[in-house]
Amino acid sequence: GCNHMGDFEIAKELLKLSKESMADYGKFQKRNSKELLTEDQYNAPHPVPYNSYGETYGAHREYREFDLNQHAELKKYAESIGIGYATSVWDVTSAKEIMELEPDFIKIPSACNNHFELLRVLRDEYQGEIHISTGMTKLDEIETFIKFFEETGQSKDRVVIYSCTSGYPVPFEDICLLEINRLYDRYDTRVKSIGFSGHHLGIAMDVAAYTLGAQWIERHFTKDRTWKGTDHAASLEVPGLS
Repeated sequence: GCNHMGDFEIAKELLKLSKESMADYGKFQKRNSKELLTEDQYNAPHPVPYNSYGETYGAHREYREFDLNQHAELKKYAESIGIGYATSVWDVTSAKEIMELEPDFIKIPSACNNHFELLRVLRDEYQGEIHISTGMTKLDEIETFIKFFEETGQSKDRVVIYSCTSGYPVPFEDICLLEINRLYDRYDTRVKSIGFSGHHLGIAMDVAAYTLGAQWIERHFTKDRTWKGTDHAASLEVPGLS
């Protein structure tokens, strides 16, 4: 995510620590804040001032963003140490930028999986895998975006869907882990694979997700869960990820 807090050297360190923890990929996020936010949202204060890195929510977002050249450097560094690089994109501009880097996959966060202009760009102009989280999504909406990729016959070869509950952190009773079974029952033959994106505490649920057949496990990762920011508390440190 953005647990690097806008510090490029911390981002590289998190990649190195991810590799040492035997992760397969280090995944970042890319946003164009002016495109993603309305003017009022951009100029409003952060809802939790303590976690803010700017005087407005927009300034907070801009502070933690890397430009395309920095993402290219992160990809180059990741490959030099033997770990994959990927990114979640939140808007069309960010998607087109990251596509230039040709990562193995690009992720659609839960908040954007009904953003069909974004989905269309990735479906029609990008060649890699498309990973999609299903948090904040109704059952019929999941069906709609799967059919969207099936229109061009790409779902089975390119789409990975993740069982996900959006929250930071998610209480255990809200994880709904058996959603993995439902996704398998409905989509096993229609998508490339099924995973689990966890925002909970600890690692027990990840092990359980694996036993249910999750082929990808995604977790937020940080060096220090007490650092300033909204995602650190729902992240794993090195011992947990290892």
